[in-house]
Amino acid sequence: MRTHRGPLRTQTLAGRLTRSLILWVGGVWLLCVLGVVWYTDREISYNFDSELVEVSHRFFDIALDHLDAAGPRDATEGPLVLPSPGSFADADLLYQIVAPDTRVLARSAEAQPEQFDVPLAPGFENTHGWRVYTLSHPTRPLFMQVADPLHERREAVNRTLVGLGIVMVAMLPLLALLLRRIARRELQVLDALTHEISLRDGQQLTPIALPGLPRELRSVEDHVNRLLDRLSRALDVERALAANAAHELRTPLTAARLRLQTALEHGLHRDDVQAAIAALQTLSRRTEKLLQLSRAESSAPYTREPVDLAQLATTVAQEFWQDDRAADRLDLVTAYEGPAPVARGDFDALAIALRNLLENALSYAGDSAVELIVGPGCAIAVRDHGPGVSSDRLQTLQQRHVRQSADRTGYGLGLSIVATIAAKHDAQLQLTSPLAGETGGFEARLLLTPR
Repeated sequence: MRTHRGPLRTQTLAGRLTRSLILWVGGVWLLCVLGVVWYTDREISYNFDSELVEVSHRFFDIALDHLDAAGPRDATEGPLVLPSPGSFADADLLYQIVAPDTRVLARSAEAQPEQFDVPLAPGFENTHGWRVYTLSHPTRPLFMQVADPLHERREAVNRTLVGLGIVMVAMLPLLALLLRRIARRELQVLDALTHEISLRDGQQLTPIALPGLPRELRSVEDHVNRLLDRLSRALDVERALAANAAHELRTPLTAARLRLQTALEHGLHRDDVQAAIAALQTLSRRTEKLLQLSRAESSAPYTREPVDLAQLATTVAQEFWQDDRAADRLDLVTAYEGPAPVARGDFDALAIALRNLLENALSYAGDSAVELIVGPGCAIAVRDHGPGVSSDRLQTLQQRHVRQSADRTGYGLGLSIVATIAAKHDAQLQLTSPLAGETGGFEARLLLTPR
């Protein structure tokens, strides 16, 4: 079993970036060196071959003059040994003159037969260690072969390779230091971003705003800011739920406790028990409101499915029609022609919003009728003909704990829940009071996004 001795070393981003750059730059540099060596080898070979051709043309007639001056030779005498290359001003090569039958007529003193072991045809050929150029005389049936040692070419290439290699070995450490400094300097902005993120907590969720960020880190900053915004909203919902719970549940809990305590101290009276039951019912309704508010303001996304508004209105209305007091006052009205309008949204969330609008209307409209209106268009409205609200109070109804009337029971959460659900559906909540042509009345209309 393998064990680790000591803590694992964590690689810094600057170090990783420097190593990657050095490897890539060194690799590219090595490829460039090999390319230069290949090109230099071609150029050196070309220059040597050009010199070989030039010398061959220049020496051919000179060698023939020596051969003609020596006169005819017997085949048993062997080839004529021509003056050594040192006898000519710039002759630095080995050469020989050959007849068409491959018989060597003359050669330089240092020339050896194995150096010219190539086919007798004009052009270049290589033997072991030698480059041989064969030239045909333009007027006489003779060939001249000139040999050049290949090691001189290899030495020239090796000198080029060694020179470039030394420069590369000497420059890579300096390049590594330079790249490391550049990487550290450029990554300072990442350290600044990391520091700003580390400062954020439950009490500090303000957006990050660092000037001069590159495009990639600007994208990271935007995503972090969106995450901070979602966290801030989630914390706000949590704090609001706690505050609303403390605000809304304190009164019914106190009332139920006092009623039950009175019943225990003075004997069990029906009125006290009924009052306690009523307080518990109020507690249940307020708990339901708080859960609805938590559902409306949670960060969980709503679905965007097709919602038949007529079906939605019928489903919610049937819940209220089961109560005899609401059944006599609530009417379902269709104000559209043709197929029922279909909106995009979350059926359950829209049902919660519609249920809160109906509860408010039935609670604050007195004994007047309440209409649940579908249409025209992709809209659904709840209208009552009660006393209505003043214009200044109409502007504050969507805030939490604001009631239409101080003398009526309510929790001040209904329209806040509706407004939150509407905002998350990109819908509009329009409140109107008084109604057109009337001195009172109240209407809440949801304008939804068509499918």
